[in-house]
Amino acid sequence: MTSIFESALGDDFARLSPMMQKRFGVGLEPGYACVGTGVMSRIRRGPWWVVPFLYIGKLRNILIPDVGVNVPFTIENYPYRDPFGRETVTFVREYQVRQKPSRFDATMILSQGRVLDYLGTHQHLAVALDLNVGDDGSLRLTSSEQRFYEGRFIAFRFPMLFSGRAELNESFDAAAGVYRIKMEVHNRVFGFLFGYEGEFTCDFPAAIDAPVRLKPLRHERRV
Repeated sequence: MTSIFESALGDDFARLSPMMQKRFGVGLEPGYACVGTGVMSRIRRGPWWVVPFLYIGKLRNILIPDVGVNVPFTIENYPYRDPFGRETVTFVREYQVRQKPSRFDATMILSQGRVLDYLGTHQHLAVALDLNVGDDGSLRLTSSEQRFYEGRFIAFRFPMLFSGRAELNESFDAAAGVYRIKMEVHNRVFGFLFGYEGEFTCDFPAAIDAPVRLKPLRHERRV
């Protein structure tokens, strides 16, 4: 069994630069995690009227309302098997904008050959990701359809009018020895909502489970 990203990308995984293959090769069989530390050169958001929307998302670690420049951050990718037997990888980011860090929680699984991204502390949003490898060995992740889950009986396709489409680009700068990241979220009607860009370095500790502090408080079975 390979990593969920290698399974989703198939032959295109080999087109990633070697350090990008290392970063997105995290999995139970490879037996290691990826822990990144770096600086966001800037974190920005859209007009004032998107702020309430961002603060609502902050309640479950789905969105970040903060802005800033040269913001320290960490990202922790650990593999583990969830209560339903699915291989899962954490994508937990913390940003030190204020005295108390802001946190973005995501956990990813492989579902029907695609990477599915559960967002938040309770996995309320399930977002399908489209993956594309660039000619420079970079990786672009673009969100597509989204579903909202709450409790046993609430499940619906989340209307994109009230959400955003995220595009995240990651690459490895061999000359500088750092990973570079850029992400923007846009709404088709209201335009730019949120975004950041920065750089980080990574360690790859051995791991076949994730610390409890990185796991969601509730796991969602539905995809």
